[in-house]
Amino acid sequence: MTTMESLIGLVNRIQRACTVLGDHGGADGALPTLWEALPSVAVVGGQSSGKSSVLESIVGRDFLPRGSGIVTRRPLVLQLHQTEEGQPEYAESLHLPKKRFTDFSLVRKEIQDEIDRLTGKTKQISPVPIHLSIYSPFVVNLTLIDLPGLTKVAVEGQPESIVQDIENMVHSYVEKVKEHLGY
Repeated sequence: MTTMESLIGLVNRIQRACTVLGDHGGADGALPTLWEALPSVAVVGGQSSGKSSVLESIVGRDFLPRGSGIVTRRPLVLQLHQTEEGQPEYAESLHLPKKRFTDFSLVRKEIQDEIDRLTGKTKQISPVPIHLSIYSPFVVNLTLIDLPGLTKVAVEGQPESIVQDIENMVHSYVEKVKEHLGY
């Protein structure tokens, strides 16, 4: 295993540990959390602008929840792990350790169930991420974060603060990227 592959594996394990320990960024403290110090790519845009579709294109699988309005209501930390050619593709979720999903339509259902578990079947959002790992010979080792889409107004069933809540969540991930790039 090369040094870079070892480093990526270590970063993935640290990100999972941070999630388990409740460190998922966005802290109001002056010092960055461990989560915020780790590398990742955040996918940002308006609601229904194709963010999730871009991620599915990178993975080469349809596995994210679909619908109208606000569908991504929690950040999805998507860790891609390249496996050797000929190995079966599968997904694992941090909240269901040791359960392997080979049917990606079941991954979609599990993500939706996990969103609903924390936010209910409402239009509420939560900054607590869902952690999903995909193992495939057709991906590169990379951590991507799917965030709720930016919106201009609250719709029925959403608190008036949702516009600002989503912006704050997105900024917490984007500011991390800007700091690492030196902006």
